[in-house]
Amino acid sequence: MTTSLDLPVGASSGTAATPPAVDVREAVEQVARRAKTASRRLATATRATKDAALLALADALVAATDEILAANATDLARGRDNGMSSGLLDRLALTPERVASIADALRELAGLPDPVGEVVRGSTLPNGLRLRQLRVPMGVVGMIYEARPNVTVDAAGLALKSGNAVILRGGSAAAASNEVIVRVLADALEAQGLPGALVQSIDAYGREGGVALMRARGLVDVLVPRGGADLIQTVVRESTVPVIETGVGNVHVYVDESADLAMALPILLNAKTQRIGVCNAAETLLVHRAVAHEFLPVAIATLADAGVTVHGDATTLALAPDDAPVVPATDEDWATEYLSLDLAVRVVDDLDEAIEHIRTWSSGHTEAIVTRDLAASERFVAEVDSAAVMVNASTRFTDGGQLGLGAEIGISTQKLHARGPMGLAELTTTKWVVHGDGHVRP
Repeated sequence: MTTSLDLPVGASSGTAATPPAVDVREAVEQVARRAKTASRRLATATRATKDAALLALADALVAATDEILAANATDLARGRDNGMSSGLLDRLALTPERVASIADALRELAGLPDPVGEVVRGSTLPNGLRLRQLRVPMGVVGMIYEARPNVTVDAAGLALKSGNAVILRGGSAAAASNEVIVRVLADALEAQGLPGALVQSIDAYGREGGVALMRARGLVDVLVPRGGADLIQTVVRESTVPVIETGVGNVHVYVDESADLAMALPILLNAKTQRIGVCNAAETLLVHRAVAHEFLPVAIATLADAGVTVHGDATTLALAPDDAPVVPATDEDWATEYLSLDLAVRVVDDLDEAIEHIRTWSSGHTEAIVTRDLAASERFVAEVDSAAVMVNASTRFTDGGQLGLGAEIGISTQKLHARGPMGLAELTTTKWVVHGDGHVRP
């Protein structure tokens, strides 16, 4: 299924209708102005104030679990009726455990150091000028994303802790869930004496609202798209607001000739099946020819038991058990982020061929090598140009919470400012502060 946020900005969408006689651009700019004012107030808040607010948000979400789940059930029913894929339905779904986990992520954020005011570097020049480069908030962060109500909370929490306001465009697929979540968060902020305008949604303005957010340069300081390739590229292409580009996850696992195969199998299974509708799930398996005859029959049978269909090259097809769900792979398979129980599998002659395959087809998100050869792992780390590289570990660890960032606002695959999971520090910029004693430039 294609959600409304997958469509180019000029295409028709299924988002909520814009109220009649509303100037959408002006309405979104008013939202941004309120966010800008709120962000200035938050910029001077103490860590204690922000942490108390985060804990209050967590408690408010847990208290509203039943209301959130009822709204989410509405979204899920609509998604199933519209033919939404199993991967997107998994991303959309909330459970009591997931709501509790989302709330716990806010509590973890409260326990992390405040990046605002951190001295990145400092020195005293020979002329006596005292320099400091400090972390400061961005100001107003815009988020455009799809079918991910947890992102609503992650974005709000990260923005709050890093001193920013956030404007959310979460799309029609999660409209009911996000409406309740944003209201709960805003009410909790106001109960803590902070502006509710620190967390706002523009979902009511539909596709036009998303376009207006992209064009609100000067009011919105940075825009982060999170979703499918069409959504991300539309935002990158159409936005006049600076964009931090997140990427889709065409993720690879390479089993080297020296791999501990007993270790490789659970790593592969976790990377592919632990949760399929996420960007750090494995989509392609590469296996060194020297271990393919031993590893692949067992791996394919195990994957089949987990419901995975293998899209294999000729060698893989020849090694597959007779009753395994295996189909021939094409170039399209090497390029695909399935977000489903499908896995492309190729046998390679050596490490060089594995690295070349990744260079050709990877989206630059996450790659993993399973090996006992230190030299091979060092070459893989040095030559694979992705935002995250795992050695003898599942690709599912490319995640802000798993890497100790508390949460993430997205995983950047670009190389400017932020790369990989974007946590608190990535939502700040820097300011130079110079102290002198009557210094004048000669």
